[in-house]
Amino acid sequence: MYAEVIPSGECSMKRKRPYIIVLTGPESTGKTTLSEQLARHFGGEWIPEYARNYVKQLGCPYKYEDVIHIARHQIKQLEQKMPEELPVMFLDTDLIIIKVWFQVVYGNVPSWLQEALEKRKIDLYLLCRPDIPWKYDPVRENPGRKREELFLMYEKELNRQGSVYHVVTGVGEKRFRKAMAFVEEIMKKGK
Repeated sequence: MYAEVIPSGECSMKRKRPYIIVLTGPESTGKTTLSEQLARHFGGEWIPEYARNYVKQLGCPYKYEDVIHIARHQIKQLEQKMPEELPVMFLDTDLIIIKVWFQVVYGNVPSWLQEALEKRKIDLYLLCRPDIPWKYDPVRENPGRKREELFLMYEKELNRQGSVYHVVTGVGEKRFRKAMAFVEEIMKKGK
């Protein structure tokens, strides 16, 4: 970080990279809608969920190798989109979801995935609570109580990693306002 001189004599710190905010949580909790809204509101970049479109275009059930491909793509995607002039980036999911996906579906997490998780510099996670109705979609596979189980798994992983996160609740505008306040809070701190 470097100090930028302000005409009034005050100093502030200018970041060398954008804030990185990740929306995570179970299926059908509004991550895509919320991440798009936040990116528009804060004038930032939105990185959509890669897994959804990838799995949709497969035309057959996904395999272990497909989840590996999705994880590696997400890693590259973030590395390629780090322009310094951008104030903030919003990621619609990240490697935490991939890690839990490996645990739940395959009972096996590749060691390199944990290493990649530990190297990431995420400023804030917004963990979306499954308090809005689940909507059927051909690529979704976890309705009902499974959503709450997954929520607890994501929260456990965030705590295990010592990540900064807030739980986002509510419906519609209320959900957006809560998420917006959490983002404003982290940006005001200048971390």
